[in-house]
Amino acid sequence: MTRPPTETGSRFGIRARLLALLLPCLLGLLALDSWNDYRALRNLMQDSYDRVLLASANALRSSVSVAADHTLQLDAQSTLATARTVLDAITTADQHLYVGLTPHAVATQGQAQETAPARALLGDADLPPPPAIEPTAAVESPVWYDANYRGQAVRVVALRSELIDGQGRHFDLLVQAAQSTAPRDNAEAASLRQQLLRDARMVLVVGLLVWLGVNWSLRPLRRLRDSVVRSEGRVPEPLDAAGVPHEVSPLVSAVNANVASYRELLDAQSQFLADASHQLRTPLAILMTQAGVALREKDPAQLQQTLLAMRAQVARSRRLCEQLLALAQASERATPASAPAIADLNAIARDVVLQHLALAHAKDQDLGWVDARRKVDVHGDSAELYEAMANLVHNAIVHTPAHGRITVAVSADPGDGHAQAEVCVDGPGIAPARREEVFERFRQIDGRTRSTSGSGGAGLGLSIARAFARRNGGNVTLASVDADDTGLRAILRLPAA
Repeated sequence: MTRPPTETGSRFGIRARLLALLLPCLLGLLALDSWNDYRALRNLMQDSYDRVLLASANALRSSVSVAADHTLQLDAQSTLATARTVLDAITTADQHLYVGLTPHAVATQGQAQETAPARALLGDADLPPPPAIEPTAAVESPVWYDANYRGQAVRVVALRSELIDGQGRHFDLLVQAAQSTAPRDNAEAASLRQQLLRDARMVLVVGLLVWLGVNWSLRPLRRLRDSVVRSEGRVPEPLDAAGVPHEVSPLVSAVNANVASYRELLDAQSQFLADASHQLRTPLAILMTQAGVALREKDPAQLQQTLLAMRAQVARSRRLCEQLLALAQASERATPASAPAIADLNAIARDVVLQHLALAHAKDQDLGWVDARRKVDVHGDSAELYEAMANLVHNAIVHTPAHGRITVAVSADPGDGHAQAEVCVDGPGIAPARREEVFERFRQIDGRTRSTSGSGGAGLGLSIARAFARRNGGNVTLASVDADDTGLRAILRLPAA
């Protein structure tokens, strides 16, 4: 039993191709989206922490006031509690506060300017100073900077303003609020981990959905494959397209059309073999009978007549076999050639007439050819067109009575791009309603199966002629010679070159 060929398709199936197309695009989009989300969340988180830090610094700055002794003092306990409460609202990390006063330089007459040292009102005086604030410059807006304090990274906001005490002295007020960056970093890292986990879950879900979707979509195809495998060694049946995705329906329809064509070919071959065996059985039986008679015959003259009859029967059987082989060849599908062949239909008709002159004269028939006086080129194979013309002429000789007239003529019609060869015979014609019957194999015009024991042919001539004509893009039809439906014309029509 013939095994199906090994699959040699692409190593990458539909699943792999979809995943290879979707996953890189999905990962790229998720990476871009996650990066944008991370930056937006980071900016929002930094802004939230900075706002709280700035609120603490503003609370400290607003708590500095003029005391009863006309000096600047800070309500330390309430201010510190307020600032730390604000900071503790969002974090428990290390917090550092500082409030300091620096008096302005005082110039006396004839003396150099004297600068008093800064006085710390609250907090850690060793906090890193803001790099963007000069000691003598007034700063109205907060200054943000990152620094390292006591071995840890801190975020610092500095506020600077100018104050006047009760004695009219000017001071620079510097307020600093510092906070460790660890809470910010931990929150950002946790947010990033959540985003990565979310994206990983999405990629896994998409991959799983693609895999399951392809499996679900290919399930009808696996069913079709199983039905094809089960039908191995039998006549193929059309595939059931129920449930098949509409993208695959054209392929299934094409396969079903091919299966239908194959079944038609098998049916035609089976019918051809049945008809051929039936037609060959009769002449073989006759030969067997004649051979038995010849073996028992004692009279030499009668023996010679029997042998002559056997020879005639062998000749008819040979003609039948040749016609069967020609019909089998004509029934095969022609392979398209790279360049279409060109044949001279006028020359082919002349050669066919010359070849059959002796046969026509033996039946006392008038076989003639009308010269077109020029080449009539058509698209087609010369040998096949010769076989078609030969069968038309031979069929006319067989079915035309003695003293009949057979005329072969070739003409071209430039108007529609075709050329034609006609085989015209006189005598009674065929009714138009029954003309297609004579193209059936082994059929006479009276609808009965033709016998090879008589003087007629096997009923294959017109079938062979039409099959060869259609292989070359043409056709064979029948028509009357005149308006009274007398006579018969067999017309071979082909595309002109």
